[in-house]
Amino acid sequence: MPNLEHPAYPADDLLHLESLVPCRESQVSTLLSIFGERQQFSFPSIFIYGHTSSGKTYVMQTLLTTLQLPHVFVNCVECFTSRLLLEEILIQLQGCSGTEQTSPVRCDTLNDFVRLFKQALATQELQDETLYLVLDRAEQLREMEANILPAFLRLQELTDRNVTVVLLSEIVWELFRPNTGCFEPFTMYFPDYSIGHLQKILSQNHPPEYSADFYAAYINILLGVFYMVSSLEFLWFCLAAANERDTRKLWKNIEPHLKKAMQTVYLREISSSQWERLQQDGGEPGQLKGLSAHTHVELPYYSKFLLIAAYLASYNPVRTDKRFFLKHHGKIRKTNFMKKHEKTSNHLLGPKPFPLDRLLAILYSIVDNRVAPTANIFSQITSLVTLQLLSMVGQNDQLDGPRYKCTVSLDFIRAIAR
Repeated sequence: MPNLEHPAYPADDLLHLESLVPCRESQVSTLLSIFGERQQFSFPSIFIYGHTSSGKTYVMQTLLTTLQLPHVFVNCVECFTSRLLLEEILIQLQGCSGTEQTSPVRCDTLNDFVRLFKQALATQELQDETLYLVLDRAEQLREMEANILPAFLRLQELTDRNVTVVLLSEIVWELFRPNTGCFEPFTMYFPDYSIGHLQKILSQNHPPEYSADFYAAYINILLGVFYMVSSLEFLWFCLAAANERDTRKLWKNIEPHLKKAMQTVYLREISSSQWERLQQDGGEPGQLKGLSAHTHVELPYYSKFLLIAAYLASYNPVRTDKRFFLKHHGKIRKTNFMKKHEKTSNHLLGPKPFPLDRLLAILYSIVDNRVAPTANIFSQITSLVTLQLLSMVGQNDQLDGPRYKCTVSLDFIRAIAR
């Protein structure tokens, strides 16, 4: 990506900002174009949406702080009522204007908020520059009074002041829009970080005693297995060989430790410190006293079959379903069903996502009696997700059905199957 450029902001600040928000240069450049000059009236409201951990909050906070733009940042989960939200905005606004807080701010109605907001912006410190009002987790506004969200979307018009409201949310605007109609904000999407983006971000903070290329190779291996990096296995990676370029020997050394870690990583049953103590003692994960509460879970009858079906769907290729689960599948040549890249243990590669239809199809084939797809079956799937025995993957606005992954270990499934 090219360097960030904007005539209204110093080049040094933009260069520093670019180093703080890697892989989000395109979004930052768009925001700077919308902001314009410091004294210009910007767009009245901006709606930024994206999945969890896509950098929305971090990018906005870093952008406003690095460029020293006047702003108010409020989390709508903490301010769960309209009164708490409006009063928190006014309190932070008084801090931006430099006025002394002599008594608690009281704001009962939206009219009081508009009046006090205009008074706070009348100070010399704020009247010359755009004020950015950022509302994080803005989907909580839908639970408040019906006039709160439309008022924030046209706050610039109501107050006749240079203010821009930025809404950060995890849902799309179509699910956010009020039924009564409102001023349409400028919408902006933050996509998920790809594996390449994560590798670039995580490789920046490499240990100084090792080269950047060596640490990048470690990050690449860990992302391929876990898609989230644990710093503990880096120790085993470093001890593999004196030569950083001997990647084959490095991988052979770290592979058995990754296999052990896979037994607990998806359920997150132990912390990094517990795992480190366990490795120093030379024990197995199951030897930790009281380690796994999941081994003592008593599941309903069909929930056990659902969990077994989910495990089979997560670790078996789709093309093997016909051979394994159909009684009259026809004549099939005896051949190696595993492709070359699948000869690596599927338990090391981790579970693969599967659709709901495939889960139910495997369930019907492994249960002896006939199972009707009733609400009871679907509620038990939801319960397994709540217990973190299954995890839902994908996004809420998919047109196709939901997709899941099984997060339990092979030993757990064997105990359930018995």
